Amino acid sequence: MNKAAFYDLDGTLLSCNLVTMHAYYARNDRSLVKSAYQFTKVLLSVPLLFGLDLYSRSLFNVFSFRAYRGMHRDRLIGLADDLFEVTLKPSIFPQARALIDTTRDLGYRNVLVTGTLDFTIRPIALHFGIDEVICNRLEFRKHVATGRVLPPLLAENEKARSIREYAQQGGIDLAESCAFSDSSADVPMLSSVGHPVATNPSPLLRRIALEKNWPILELREASSKFPPFLQTAKVH
Repeated sequence: MNKAAFYDLDGTLLSCNLVTMHAYYARNDRSLVKSAYQFTKVLLSVPLLFGLDLYSRSLFNVFSFRAYRGMHRDRLIGLADDLFEVTLKPSIFPQARALIDTTRDLGYRNVLVTGTLDFTIRPIALHFGIDEVICNRLEFRKHVATGRVLPPLLAENEKARSIREYAQQGGIDLAESCAFSDSSADVPMLSSVGHPVATNPSPLLRRIALEKNWPILELREASSKFPPFLQTAKVH
């Protein structure tokens, strides 16, 4: 394969977002919430997380990932499997699987590019049959999370840089590749490929896509058609 399809995750392939994922881990691990006081702090932090996510995904990641400090790797992996079955799987957009199957049929290497943590991504990638994952990774010491993320912190411009590095190392032709995202923060990621697609776009990304003449795809709508460059694949 000399071309790839780069996919953002939350808001693009599924409706669930990182704030919801963080709240799930906080709600289900006693080492993270050991008292009524701490639980109240977690609840109060949710509006702040939503605000940070809108302002800066990088700041959101730094702040939210601190909450994993003290959690054991095995516990996080177990919770990730539960999170997928209970929350993430039901939130997958109706046409997400068909889109991933289509890019695979057309010879694209499917790659998830997301700020979501690696243990959360694993069951999602297995479900979709994703070829590669570029994501954030927590730092662990003796299998216990420190609350820090291993560099580089994947968000905003770092996504585009990571895609370029991945393409260089893997012999991927970015001019022949495509990318899918819902967020205006991912404009650098979308601009790094020859076929950018604004997918379930936010109002700002929709305006940018119209200005740049990028295809707009709504995976929430079963009747929505894929962009012309993807319409030669067999129908599943």
